[in-house]
Amino acid sequence: MADLPAIQYTVWPADPHGHRFQVKLHIANPNPDGQVIKMPAWIPGSYLIRDFSKQIEAIDAYIAGSTKQKIALERIDNDRWRLPRNAGAVDILTTVYAFDSSVRAAYLDTERAFFNATSLCLAVEGQEDLPCSLAITPAEGAFADHWTVQTSLRAAKTDKNGFGFYLAKNFDDLIDHPVAIGEFQTVQWMSGSVPHSIAIQGCIHPIDSARLAQDLQAICNSTINLFEPKSKQPPFTHYLFLVNTVLNGYGGLEHRNSTALLCRRDQIPQANVPLEEDAYREFLGLCSHEYFHAWLVKRIKPQAFQPYHLSQRNHTRLLWFFEGFTSYYDDLQLFRSKRIDLVTYLKLVTNNWNGVLRGPGRHKQSLADSSFDAWTKYYQADENTPNAVVSYYGKGALVALGLDLQIRAFSSNKKSLDDLMRLIWQRHGITLAGIGEDGLDQLILQLLGNGFTKTWNEIKARYIFGVEDIPLQKWIASTLVRVKPKHQSSLEKLKLQLGIRHTDVNGWIKITHILDGGAAQAAGLAPGDLLASMNGQRITPTRWDSVLNSLAKEQSFAILFYRDDLEHERIVMLESSQLPLQYELSPSSDSKSN
Repeated sequence: MADLPAIQYTVWPADPHGHRFQVKLHIANPNPDGQVIKMPAWIPGSYLIRDFSKQIEAIDAYIAGSTKQKIALERIDNDRWRLPRNAGAVDILTTVYAFDSSVRAAYLDTERAFFNATSLCLAVEGQEDLPCSLAITPAEGAFADHWTVQTSLRAAKTDKNGFGFYLAKNFDDLIDHPVAIGEFQTVQWMSGSVPHSIAIQGCIHPIDSARLAQDLQAICNSTINLFEPKSKQPPFTHYLFLVNTVLNGYGGLEHRNSTALLCRRDQIPQANVPLEEDAYREFLGLCSHEYFHAWLVKRIKPQAFQPYHLSQRNHTRLLWFFEGFTSYYDDLQLFRSKRIDLVTYLKLVTNNWNGVLRGPGRHKQSLADSSFDAWTKYYQADENTPNAVVSYYGKGALVALGLDLQIRAFSSNKKSLDDLMRLIWQRHGITLAGIGEDGLDQLILQLLGNGFTKTWNEIKARYIFGVEDIPLQKWIASTLVRVKPKHQSSLEKLKLQLGIRHTDVNGWIKITHILDGGAAQAAGLAPGDLLASMNGQRITPTRWDSVLNSLAKEQSFAILFYRDDLEHERIVMLESSQLPLQYELSPSSDSKSN
């Protein structure tokens, strides 16, 4: 194409059996002083240094248009290379290993191909703001005869299967459009007069297109109506849900007009396949969460992300807002779109609330610090994480609920958190002006007046920058929802007293976490221990509940376990004071949908 930009990328699924992409980067006008090229170290939306350059197996530079006239390429560090001075137009050829089945990186085999450009495409330092193109070529082999391309990138010249040339405004735009290649089942619908689609890989049986379209349309409409109640128009011209279904997996990553999702096959409604409604509801919640991000975090951003610095950590203390408020709205939008009823919605809120209350780390780490330290703590979880970390997703959602309740109470139900979100969208979303670390203060007071200052300052000091539990049991009392301490069975109480989290390993119960203040910690158990028996009764994953039930009325019992293949025995002492308080929510008799 004669009108291609000066920065051009070409991606080949070159070796599906060896899981290798080949990528060519053409630079028409390198810096004459020695052009630097660099591979991103992380991908926006997933706050962990991932060192994508480690998957580069080979990298070479050539005079443009030649594969024989090689140019010297200086290695600067793990992520950067430098061309010689006055190199002229060049082609950089890389071979990249791709076998990460998550939504964050790149994957290639004979079944499918997937990539985020952060995993394959080198940035041209100093030219990141220039337009660029991406050419996607088909894989060779009979297995790929029916492969097509699914991406939200702007097509320039493509064939009927989507292979060909795509355009991006700049490197930041390029990396914000994941690409999936293979065989798909697709569904289309309209929301806000804008085409939406979902492309699903991995399902053998025909998907229930009608139900998916109906449910996702309702959820998308609800979110559009929240931010644009008058125009009913989203801030994009099309939207794509890219879904990879597997035996066991779950996750999502947001992009400006698409999202990459990973879920279990049994979470998708399919013909002649029994569907567990709770599992499907979880999938819809994932779609709702990532779709909401198209407004909150992809367009409404912290100033710390403007621009992204992809070679280093980008710190902000606002992830409790960007992720926590999104987590509050993802389930709320399911309720508002009538995908779930009020009882189910309150159950979801209760489960999150109680889950936060069961984590000892909530009294050690504030939400602000959890946000700031996401790079080294939340995204690098270990056996001590529940004791040291509070989730900015979980507790952040509780802050959103609490703030919503306080706004409604203060304004006599004339305003709500919805009004604040719309104000934020007008000030920082449409304008793309990033939010400063204290930027919410002015917006909240602009919406509610100085009379709300004391309430907001208290929320910030005690529950965002402090480590106190949010008193939802008090704030919810004035609404049409009943809240009371949760009735716990003897088995539930015993599990809470023990303070153990575990997994099944070859028929053994293996401890993964020991919670601070629990009876198991007091008895000297530790992560990695394999539990053998309690009071002489053999423990297995299938017998766990029955054995605990038999001990529910005991004040103490002996536990036999193995640590490093050595047998140990401890006496576990139980105290009711060790129980964390749990709650349950239910609709009052005159509750109405909101």
